[in-house]
Amino acid sequence: MEIKILGVLGCGQMGSGIVQVFAQSGYEVVAVDSSEQMLEKGLKGIDKRLAGRVEKGKLSSSEKSTIMARIKGTTKLEDLKDCDLVEEAVPEDLELKKKVFVQLDKICKKETIFGTNTSGLSVTDMAAATKRPDKLLGMHFHNPAPVMQLLELVRTIMTSEETIETVKSWGGTLGKTVVVAPDVGGFIVTRLFTPFLLGAVRMLEAGIASRDEIDISMKLAVNHPMGPLEVVDFIGLDTELSIAETLYEETKDPKYAPPLLLKKMVTAGWLGRKTGKGFYEYKT
Repeated sequence: MEIKILGVLGCGQMGSGIVQVFAQSGYEVVAVDSSEQMLEKGLKGIDKRLAGRVEKGKLSSSEKSTIMARIKGTTKLEDLKDCDLVEEAVPEDLELKKKVFVQLDKICKKETIFGTNTSGLSVTDMAAATKRPDKLLGMHFHNPAPVMQLLELVRTIMTSEETIETVKSWGGTLGKTVVVAPDVGGFIVTRLFTPFLLGAVRMLEAGIASRDEIDISMKLAVNHPMGPLEVVDFIGLDTELSIAETLYEETKDPKYAPPLLLKKMVTAGWLGRKTGKGFYEYKT
């Protein structure tokens, strides 16, 4: 099957980045969000990021206009009916994701491939909720999607080889390097990276080092562009807590147990960049 028309469900931080990747790669994209406010914010974010590329001379004004013209924003789920592939990027809530896939199953044509951008939830559970489990897989873009070069595909025991090969080939047209992971908690990247991030929170919690000492040390010694506590703020403390809880529930491995400090900060509403306060403070 040839993939021509793409859909993205959810236009938040990750969703809007994925929309941008698709449109920049020459595809017509239907961007859906249930909230007009979130949809408008997501599309403005894309416009702002592209404008930044124009200012840096990496993109012409006409190219920017062409990319934006490929994007159709809507709050109607039904507008995804003609898409060849739909990527789900709603919040990390398994029941919510299953619910939207049940709805999409009824709306989209039978050939449509479904992808989920989950960073750690069970793709098998989502696939089992549909009548096309062979056509649903994990399609995990990394944040920020327009910058990060990896596309992590997640294969369930029900995903067909045809679906995997089709999406692998198509993923290359996005300029991404594609890897295939099994449907285990955290897949490849999140499974490896989560203990590192949680370890930084525990180090701060125990008073072993300050926030700045932890982040500066990792940036300068390991050449990471962001320190681990900056990364948690970027991801969102609530998202990181959800990931940790999911991994701990599946593995019972203490390295995935969420630190108490992380739980308390989420309870306080300090979720990182999106709320203006996390381990750092931000202008909102």
